[in-house]
Amino acid sequence: MADIEGIAKRIYDIIVSPDTVIGLINGGLSVPLDYGYLVYGIFDTDTRYQRETERVRIMKAIKHDILNYENIVDAVKSILQLFHRYLSESEQDKIYRGVVTSVVGRVSTNVIASNIAKAIIEKSSFTYVVFKDKGNPIIFLSTILLFGGMAERSIRTSENLSDEAPEIYALLRPRDYDLLYFLFADAVQPFVDAVHAGYTEGKPVFAKIIERVEARLNTNAKAI
Repeated sequence: MADIEGIAKRIYDIIVSPDTVIGLINGGLSVPLDYGYLVYGIFDTDTRYQRETERVRIMKAIKHDILNYENIVDAVKSILQLFHRYLSESEQDKIYRGVVTSVVGRVSTNVIASNIAKAIIEKSSFTYVVFKDKGNPIIFLSTILLFGGMAERSIRTSENLSDEAPEIYALLRPRDYDLLYFLFADAVQPFVDAVHAGYTEGKPVFAKIIERVEARLNTNAKAI
């Protein structure tokens, strides 16, 4: 069963403060996490052939410049747009209509997607500066993605997405965006959870999530 209140709270937090997604980004490099995935990959001999096939896909995707700002934005926007398609026009108006002061105006898909992409680029750039003195941080990120734990993390996260939210995987897979998902998974998770709840448990469950988001927005507006 979907955690309706928990999902609603996380969506609400992002709507009223889109900058919060920045704190949810793992960034281009997480050494301890990648090291853990690397060790896991070494001992996981059962899926070695499958993972090698996925590594080839990663190499082809990088060759076609998968790791750039526009593609990251597009990948995130596609998830948010799917979320929006679950909303009726009236529900969208209730959620995003302007309320007072800090909640005034609509929070657009573009703003959230851009914040996520900028955070990824900035954190990748910071990592690059730590380890290198010059050059392009995206080229650096592409290079390390080809090796070791980051590739493992990309592959494993894609596999988990396929199992846990197949509708999102099906959305991202045609353009290899599933390989980017590990970079921003935490930032879009509440939207993925909401869509998955609607996909597996029906529109009434999704509607309840949206109702709870609206209730939080109304409570916030009255408190101001």
